[in-house]
Amino acid sequence: MSATAPARLTLGPLLFHWSAAKRRDFYLRIADEAPIDTVYLGEVVCSKRESAFAPYFDEAVSRLQAAGKTVVHSTLALVTTPREVGTLRESAARGLLVEANDVACLDVLAGSPHVVGPYVNVINERTRDFLASQGAVRIVLPVELPETSIRAIAAGAGATAIEIHAFGRQPLSVAMRCYHARSHNLSKDHCQLVCGLDADGLTATSVAGEDVLTINGTQTLSFGYGVVLDEIGRLRESGVGHFRLSPHDLDMVRVATLYRDLLDRRTEPAAVAAELRGMLQGRPLINGFVRGHAGMTWN
Repeated sequence: MSATAPARLTLGPLLFHWSAAKRRDFYLRIADEAPIDTVYLGEVVCSKRESAFAPYFDEAVSRLQAAGKTVVHSTLALVTTPREVGTLRESAARGLLVEANDVACLDVLAGSPHVVGPYVNVINERTRDFLASQGAVRIVLPVELPETSIRAIAAGAGATAIEIHAFGRQPLSVAMRCYHARSHNLSKDHCQLVCGLDADGLTATSVAGEDVLTINGTQTLSFGYGVVLDEIGRLRESGVGHFRLSPHDLDMVRVATLYRDLLDRRTEPAAVAAELRGMLQGRPLINGFVRGHAGMTWN
């Protein structure tokens, strides 16, 4: 993608288990008020959550599209059953662009235009080029990559757009076991969807009492909120064209406005960081990965 093309602001899939009504209201507000170009809809973490929002999915798609936003259907990051493979095929048949977050989905989508999500490890140019040859029109890079690697992958991407995580707790892993259920002395099969009790995830602390990670069902995320701010100008120059905000239980319209102003050079990174810190009320900003340091640090 040309470094002179307009920067696109995207809203990644909601990773947390909110009530259907809360999720519906969230997306309708995003449609009406947020300066977002692309919205990713779909369940990434646990297939048991999918049915709750299903009655409102088409309404959210219609409202977002009517507001001029592109909608991408995100898939599970860990596909483990034939039923979940069937759901992948249904997603591909909806007519929406699909974000593949598991290599099983890549097989289903091969030959058709699709997005490769951040849970597929694209960490070098050869992987980028192979996926592009299979139909990937956009690749969302993993959060662990430093700026130097991001720029190298973006520089030779050609027509394949490159997207990076720019705000939110960073997704680190998805496992077969449900840590959220275990924390309530429940099994994964009988979890009662207790992940819904924590709208921004459950904090995990070290033995020394330091907040280090966030548990979200079967997913582990960073405790701090990963941000890309000072690096945005350089990344745009190297060809990164899409910047992802991950939904949280915050005023995401305001977060989107801050990033839109930053991308359009109407504000400075320091001012955005200061306002985000105020919104997060003591929860830390981190940028270690993009700076090539320990991920949970701020440099």
